[in-house]
Amino acid sequence: MLSRRIATARPLRAALPLTRRVAFGQQRGAAQAGPEYPSLTEAEDPGMNGGYINPPPVKRQFRDPHADWWDKQERRNYGEPVHEDNDILGMFSPEEYTHTKPGKGLFQIGCFVAAVFGLCGIVSMTYPDKPSAPREFEGGLENELGGPNAVRAKAPGDE
Repeated sequence: MLSRRIATARPLRAALPLTRRVAFGQQRGAAQAGPEYPSLTEAEDPGMNGGYINPPPVKRQFRDPHADWWDKQERRNYGEPVHEDNDILGMFSPEEYTHTKPGKGLFQIGCFVAAVFGLCGIVSMTYPDKPSAPREFEGGLENELGGPNAVRAKAPGDE
């Protein structure tokens, strides 16, 4: 059965529709000329991006959220050029926190650490390690523990 299928199998080229054959033929032809890119010098194209003019690198988070944007979520107008670092400057990149300065943030973290260690120190100084007066029993607990000739229990690990 399998040998019949192999013997009657058609080549892949005949099985494909004509549009796919034409697309494969265009990809295969090395002699066909592709699009010509401008050859710019380093002075003409310092970013080496084919002469693409980047807009200023402003994070979309800092754009006016109440302006009349064509794309309100991304805060972008139709036809506006996109910066080549759009993945970093877009709305879906990590948010930039600007509500506190680094010095103030380190001061706040230091205050938190000092408060935690201070609380631990106060608790360790005032924590009762043992009762203020040990319990005493009349005549002790010798009779309750088996008398004077009782075999003492071994602590775990004493063998």
